[in-house]
Amino acid sequence: MQALRVERLSGDLSGVTLADLPLPVRAAGEVLVRVRAASLNFPDLLMTQGGYQFKPDVPFTSGLEFAGEVVEADPDSGFTPGTRVMGGNKTGAFAEFACVAADKLSPMPHGMDFPAAAAMGAAYSTAYTGLVELCGVQPGQWVLVHGASGGVGLAACDLARALGARVIATTGSPAKRDRIAALAQPEAVILAEGRFRDQVADITGGALADIVFDPVGGDVFDESTRCVAFGGKLVVVGFTSGRIAEVSTNIPLIKGFSVVGLRAGEYARRFPERGRAIQKAITALAEAGRITPAIDRTLPLSRWDEGFEAMAGRELVGKMVFVPGV
Repeated sequence: MQALRVERLSGDLSGVTLADLPLPVRAAGEVLVRVRAASLNFPDLLMTQGGYQFKPDVPFTSGLEFAGEVVEADPDSGFTPGTRVMGGNKTGAFAEFACVAADKLSPMPHGMDFPAAAAMGAAYSTAYTGLVELCGVQPGQWVLVHGASGGVGLAACDLARALGARVIATTGSPAKRDRIAALAQPEAVILAEGRFRDQVADITGGALADIVFDPVGGDVFDESTRCVAFGGKLVVVGFTSGRIAEVSTNIPLIKGFSVVGLRAGEYARRFPERGRAIQKAITALAEAGRITPAIDRTLPLSRWDEGFEAMAGRELVGKMVFVPGV
């Protein structure tokens, strides 16, 4: 089978190659899945460089998440051959076949195709864990979503709107504003540069943001401490800007807000019953047509380098999806 292998760590993707490998051998408790679509996430790019907190030994097959069809499973796994599933692990998704523990898979939402299912999992579980589990988002609240052109940012916009919140989306690229507005349909799209707090204040009538969802970090985080309302929450999702920000503790003290760290995967591992509930809630919203993953483009896995370079170059608005075997 074809699989995207990270043979050595490098900053220019020179250590990544498409290789021919034997089919994976399923262990007890695992499910063998034929991968029909797999989505690219920012940690996938970071792991090719050794820049992510999880550092698998090289060589490894890249890819966090996929959607596909069950080929083989234990009789008591809850899955039978032909079942359409979505899920994944920290590695292994960018291949024609993958073996994954049964508890890392769930049935695809009815009516959803493979690319959409592959694009939904990590992004929406991250958004749901942050907005609902950690922040208890309520209808009518203001949610400021940074990095709104990315898969996680767009998922947060989509989910917040589906739950009745009012969304302000931000981007660092003026060229992406119209597309973000069309996909996310927020109250406003603003540029996350300089002193954007005044724009947030104008849009919210001075109320500022009840929740700030920040995958960007750096200068955006610094200014976000001025955008969060008294009693609000500033959710740290990641650091795509490249700089890990710091905050003087007198700022959240005086403004009465909380800084909340979000690790959706770890949350689900530590609280598996909540992880299952999150997946069930996301599936229900998807089947009701209330949330829809945004896909920038779909490429054959043979053109993996185009996808990785588009992500590295910050060209994407939505998720990049690869189709193995093409």
